[in-house]
Amino acid sequence: MDNNSQGPGGAKGGLGSLFGGGAPEYSNTELAGVPLTGMSPLSPYLNVDPRYLVQDTDEFILPTGANKTRGRFELAFFTIGGSCITGAGFGAFNGLRMGLKETRDMSWSKPRNVQILNMVTKQGASWANTLGSVALLYSVFGVAIEKARGAEDDINTVAAGTLTGMLFKSASGLKGVARGGLAGLALSSAYAVYNNWDHLTGTPSSSRLY
Repeated sequence: MDNNSQGPGGAKGGLGSLFGGGAPEYSNTELAGVPLTGMSPLSPYLNVDPRYLVQDTDEFILPTGANKTRGRFELAFFTIGGSCITGAGFGAFNGLRMGLKETRDMSWSKPRNVQILNMVTKQGASWANTLGSVALLYSVFGVAIEKARGAEDDINTVAAGTLTGMLFKSASGLKGVARGGLAGLALSSAYAVYNNWDHLTGTPSSSRLY
């Protein structure tokens, strides 16, 4: 056998010298101390130091000065649209229930179907309009209070909910305004408690974009 024959290591060294230097080799002992959290073990033959691939920064890339949570103006569109869809669904179900109840003495015929369909359409549109209007008032008050105070916290939520209830029931007199304000205060306070439940109970919560 020729003594000048090269094994796998010699061939690798020859190719490395041919292209300007061999790739760095890491022993199992050296790789054992490299943190590989969130990534699979790398091959020691890669020309990359695994320590440079460990991600210890935030996962999301945000513009300079941007917050990790959406503001009230961005959430307003989702709030209004979701309220309209929820109101339409609930109203349609309520209209179906009322239509079946009012026409239970009628036989299944075209007039009965038309009457039930009219009731479903009327109730769906009414509830969608009501919840959509409440969501619109709440969003407008929330954005205005946030801009006026220059801060975003639960005070804005409670204040916006209270003012929404008062304005929504403003046509019912002072008692209606008071009842609407108390209802808005109760609902917004309950939402604030729910939104901060992890903080109140001391349970750590994962960071989310919402």
